[in-house]
Amino acid sequence: MGLFSFSKKSQQSKLNWIHITTVEELKQAIAETDNVTGLFFKHSTRCNISSMALSRFESSWEQDDKCELYFIDLIAHRDVSNAISELTDVDHQSPQVIVVKNRREIFNASHNGISSSEIKNSI
Repeated sequence: MGLFSFSKKSQQSKLNWIHITTVEELKQAIAETDNVTGLFFKHSTRCNISSMALSRFESSWEQDDKCELYFIDLIAHRDVSNAISELTDVDHQSPQVIVVKNRREIFNASHNGISSSEIKNSI
């Protein structure tokens, strides 16, 4: 794991992440975007760039009742990572944010392009 690794056990985030660990949970989360926007953060626990992007996102994101935050550990749950790429038709990147509303991707960014303000503007 990297210097800034993130896991359920060592979570020190101020954000209320919902961890997606199965494809079924992913499909349910995407279905729920009919009611609330979903932000899916794909994170590699083996990548320092991913850890820095996550840390930067967490420090700048203000919790929003209009947006649920979903966390996908793509090392532990590669099947979920692959499924979100297929379901949203967004090519895989890591780290990556995919924002879904009404079951459709409305925004995506990866690496240093992950910006809380740009995400908020897309919502």
